[in-house]
Amino acid sequence: MTTFDKPGIDLHTHSVVSDGTEAPGEVIRQAARAGLEAVALTDHDTTAGWAQARAAALDVGITFIPGIEFSSQLNHASVHVLGYLIDPADEVMLAEMQQVRESRVSRAERMVQMIGGDHDLSWDDVLAVTEPGATVGRPHIADALVAKGLVESRVAAFETILHWRGGYYVAHYAPSPFDAVKLIRRAGGVPVLAHPGSRGRRGMDTETLEGLIEAGLGGLEVGHRENDAASRAILLEVAARHDLIVTGSSDYHGTGKPNELGENTTELGQLRRIIEQATGSEPVHGGGLRL
Repeated sequence: MTTFDKPGIDLHTHSVVSDGTEAPGEVIRQAARAGLEAVALTDHDTTAGWAQARAAALDVGITFIPGIEFSSQLNHASVHVLGYLIDPADEVMLAEMQQVRESRVSRAERMVQMIGGDHDLSWDDVLAVTEPGATVGRPHIADALVAKGLVESRVAAFETILHWRGGYYVAHYAPSPFDAVKLIRRAGGVPVLAHPGSRGRRGMDTETLEGLIEAGLGGLEVGHRENDAASRAILLEVAARHDLIVTGSSDYHGTGKPNELGENTTELGQLRRIIEQATGSEPVHGGGLRL
């Protein structure tokens, strides 16, 4: 995998608090072992891992950027918006994230019920592979399917039983990406569209991007393994035309995905732009990176 840029700043990772496989502190320690100078924890719709990540960053000497990956939907397709340095006490944001998480759990329960009608899978099987406190979602169902020997891996699960055409898909509540951008800005954060060139992302055309920029979108995650060369070229052109922040990230999930820490990184100047725009919270300076 070609590195997007240097130095070692990775702005998109996940822990067991959402759908990663490592504790928040371990994600930070792994980032330090990988030689990264700064890393963001961006669990789905929650800031619950921030405290542990902050402590680990101070312990191992790495800069921690608090973040989230906010779930939204457009034309029935999932769109994720990264939010950096939001105010974790913003009541409107907290309420919206809570609603998303609750909807995700009820959706997961319904999907497991449907899958259980055809396969040997129960809700208890899913809970058995889910860390206490984590919001149950499709990745945890995938882990349960692997544990039961019904599929070989998370990837295989999402390509078959959990595919949206697999017959068991159930939608869950999420705001529009336009509202997600506005909510992140309201909470003092900086919204960056996650992997906008992902294959199969319906509706994420130039017109939609222009609308999101008008709503307050601050940047585009260009360096990501799901953005091919053609997508990156288009995204870079849009970013240049609107003077948007450009990031590169791994989307690390531990063993949940093949993505490796630091496989794509962000320029220091781009991280500084995020920090300059944010008013909700601040980076945790645990290392020698000069911001």
